[in-house]
Amino acid sequence: MTMFIYEYHDWPHFTYDSHKISGLLENCHVTQGRLLSKMELLGLSQREDKILENISSDVIKSSEIEGFLLNKEQVRSSIARRLGLQKQMTARIDRNVDAVVEMMLDATQNYEKPLTKDRLFSWHACLFPTGYSGMNKIEVAQYRSSGMQVVSGGMGMEKIHYEAPPASKVPEEMEAFLAWLNDESKNEDSLINSAVAHLWFVTLHPFEDGNGRIARTISDMMLCRSDHTNLRFYSMSNQISLDKKAYYDILEQTQHGSPDITEWLIWFLTCLQKALDLSFAETENVLKKYSFFQNLGAIQLNSRQRLMLEKLTDGTWFGVLNSSKWAKITKCSNDTALRDITDLIEKGLIEKEPTSGGRSTNYLLSDRYSFP
Repeated sequence: MTMFIYEYHDWPHFTYDSHKISGLLENCHVTQGRLLSKMELLGLSQREDKILENISSDVIKSSEIEGFLLNKEQVRSSIARRLGLQKQMTARIDRNVDAVVEMMLDATQNYEKPLTKDRLFSWHACLFPTGYSGMNKIEVAQYRSSGMQVVSGGMGMEKIHYEAPPASKVPEEMEAFLAWLNDESKNEDSLINSAVAHLWFVTLHPFEDGNGRIARTISDMMLCRSDHTNLRFYSMSNQISLDKKAYYDILEQTQHGSPDITEWLIWFLTCLQKALDLSFAETENVLKKYSFFQNLGAIQLNSRQRLMLEKLTDGTWFGVLNSSKWAKITKCSNDTALRDITDLIEKGLIEKEPTSGGRSTNYLLSDRYSFP
């Protein structure tokens, strides 16, 4: 019979093959440093936008992984209000959204504070402010009092993926977990601590619901400790959501295995590297776009031209640019679009695509202002 990881005699003494993860670990740390340095080059407004986007992504995607869809604008507005970014606010924020945001910001903005049982309970209350999960009343702000299984499939077709430790053991297990988490003398690498905290908490499954979201929140708090900043420059939950099946598969595989967590660490660090790489590329695009418009100097642009140049330089433009597409986006006539384009060609900002012509003429940024 397969044993769960917590049933081994040396639980929770985790082991791993340091040689297998050393390269991943080094790359993550290097990219962390490069990203933080790159962020320092951003202007205040750009940095605020980047932080707002990443915290929003963490909140939205972590909930989405569990099947809970949050309103993006409400999440952004709630975060903006709490961080004092008034320009980003909209009118109304649902109290459930506000509570989830409060949990995430407490974890990341106050990352240096110890994680206590009471603090965890307050996070859990933020996730379930009405005392219900969907239509089911649950135990809120307290450890579960009954067994916990992770199950999939319809009635009569259930598949048990995981069974958590008995409820009677949860208080003792959580006391050991929190003591480890708050022990500043532990010698492990900070990124390994984040991965271990994530796995350890979700393995204990101490609450009746919300364990995955709180596990990812704890992991984000540990990443803040690793970065030595409460400014979120990348989103781990966004990357996990892109590979959700693999995330659940590696958790199940690890929880059914021995305390050797090498494969979990490899997956976690690979996922983190992808999140860091994505954020680095996005930050470079922001900086290049800023440099592009700075280099325009005294060149005069109308509002339509500026709008289209911004679209061409924001790193998200796909397909070709032609006069009809220009007219549609800027809401002008085709003749006006063609005059705008011709003017930018004369100013050396865009040029005709060499392989196009006639009615199917396409345009792209000039090599002089090339932008990936």
